[in-house]
Formats: sequence, structure tokens, C-alpha cells
Amino acid sequence: MTTHTSIFSETQRPNEEWLARAAPEAALEPDLPIIDPHLHFWHHKSGYRYFVEEFARDAAESGHNIEGTVFVECNAMYRSSGPEHLKPVGETEFAVGMAAMADNGKYTQARAAAGIVAYADLTMDPGLLRETLEAHREAANGRLRGIRQRAKWDADPVIAGPVRAGKRELFLDADFRRGLAEVTKMGLSFDASIFHPQLPELVSLARAHPDANIVVIHTASPLGFGCYSGRGQQVQADWRAGMEELARCNNVTVKMGGLLMCLGNFDFSKADAPPTSAQLADLWRPYIEPCIEMFGPDRCMVSSNYPVEKAGVTYGATWNMFKRLTAGYSPDEKRKLFADTARRVYRLD
Repeated sequence: MTTHTSIFSETQRPNEEWLARAAPEAALEPDLPIIDPHLHFWHHKSGYRYFVEEFARDAAESGHNIEGTVFVECNAMYRSSGPEHLKPVGETEFAVGMAAMADNGKYTQARAAAGIVAYADLTMDPGLLRETLEAHREAANGRLRGIRQRAKWDADPVIAGPVRAGKRELFLDADFRRGLAEVTKMGLSFDASIFHPQLPELVSLARAHPDANIVVIHTASPLGFGCYSGRGQQVQADWRAGMEELARCNNVTVKMGGLLMCLGNFDFSKADAPPTSAQLADLWRPYIEPCIEMFGPDRCMVSSNYPVEKAGVTYGATWNMFKRLTAGYSPDEKRKLFADTARRVYRLD
């Protein structure tokens, strides 16, 4: 399948008409339980809305057995007033509202936002950070499971985009590390959002905080655009070397998926129709299979990164792709990859 280079650091609004051209695919292993550990709800600045109704439609049309999801912060529905450090708590309140809609059963049988990964600036004053974390916990109605603060940074301004961290080498910052210790003390996990050249920084962080429950998201975001365009073999080699070192840190789990955003050569939007799961499997195999080999099913979970990835792939094809790539694993290993690792890491009922 022909792909085109594009900047995917900016979230793109899905083209529903184009998505409707996807070749029909029956769900593979439709009874296999799935916990989607990386899903967003939002009313995006582009006007694009993705609430429980939209998720329920995607899940139902996919034919897969989606039992629950983890909501991950995405700068949505912050409070419009009050102390600055508490404004992100509005997003947790919003996620709880989405969870209540799902639990009603009108839209879906999946337990949407069964866990919540909220945002907090871990470099802030320790007293303010504790207040923020406690406010998230109170607002989450028993669903708070983790914190995410993006550390993505690259010297190439083309790559930086809207997800760039406020400073480079955030994970090496003493204030940040103090904040991570507070997150760990509260029994919360930390979702690590980086680009692949930053893997050594994450290794340093994981070694310095062996008690922290760290989840590296989006397969550590190997880059394929900007100054990394046309350097696929080198990117893969560097990514693999970094991931091999990270796999030695037993407190780190990898959340696989999210490759559409940062691998610009995986932009399918100029194709006549969305890719099939078989095409996706061929393209993503060099990153997904090594993750499982290095970390093992006990420390790997598959994820959709929806609705971000909806700009280029359907929900059903995403799960079929993962099922194709894991076809050789035992039923027990598949249950870990698709649900049980996420249940354990995010402490879901």
C-alpha cells in the first residue's frame, strides 16, 4: 500500500466519508476480551466531538469484544475558572461524566473510562502538586489510576508540534523526579510520553525510581517525519536499542499502538480508502513484534489511541491488526496482551 509523508504531530479531524470506504472486515477472534487502555474523549478545537456515543458506535461496528477503556488526559474540558493548577481537574470531572453515560447502558455495554489517567505538572510546588493530585482523586469517583505529563521534545521545530514539552530533558529534571515520587507514593502509575530519541532519558528515570509504575505509551513514538524522514532503518535501529535497554527496567510496561501520529510515512489519508488490517500488520510488524519479544506479554498491552488514530485507520482494523500480529501466541498470552496486562497495570476491577 502506498503511504505518504505528512506531519502527524497535529491531531487531524477524521474524514468520515473516507473511513466509510474501508473494506468490510469481520472481527477476528471476536470473543477475545479487550481493554482499550488508551482512549480519549473530547470536543476538539477543530469542532470534532468524540464522546461516549461516538465510541459506542465505533466499538459496535468493529465487532470486537470491548469490555472497558482507560481514559487518558488530552487537554479537554478544563475548568474555566479557579486556581490555575486545579483547572485540569475539570477534565477528570468530564471523564467521570462519560463513564456515567457508559454505565447507564444506553450506548454501550463497555465500561468506558473504567480508569482515568489525569494531567498534573509534576514540576510544580510540592504542596500545590499534592493538592492537585488529591483533587483529581476526589473528582474521579474511585477511577483515578495514573498521571500523564508529556515529555516529548525534539530540536526539529517541525516535529515539536502542540505536544512538545515545556522544556527539554523533562525526565532528568529534579523537580519532576520529586513530583514522580509523590505520584508513586499515592499509588498512581505514570504514562510516559516521549519520542524515540528520548528513550535514554526514560531509562534513567525508571532506574532512579524503581518503585514507580511507568507505562511508556505509543510504542515510544518512533519518528518518521521532519528530520527523520527517509531514515527508517536508522530510526528502527535506534528505537530497538533504546527499547532493549528499557526492557531491563522491570517497572516499565509498554503500551503498543499510536504509531500513526509520529511515523509520518504511515499517513494513509491520501489513499483511496483506509488500510486493511493485513496492510497495517505488515507496516507495524517491525515495531509491535519486537516489543512483545523484549517486554513479554506480561508487560505489553495493545491500544487504539482513538480517536487520534481515526484520522487514518478504523477501530475494527486496528484490533484485527493486533490479532494478526499476535496469532502465534497462546490463548493465555493473548488475554494478557489484550486485557489482563491493562487490568493489572491500571488496577481495574
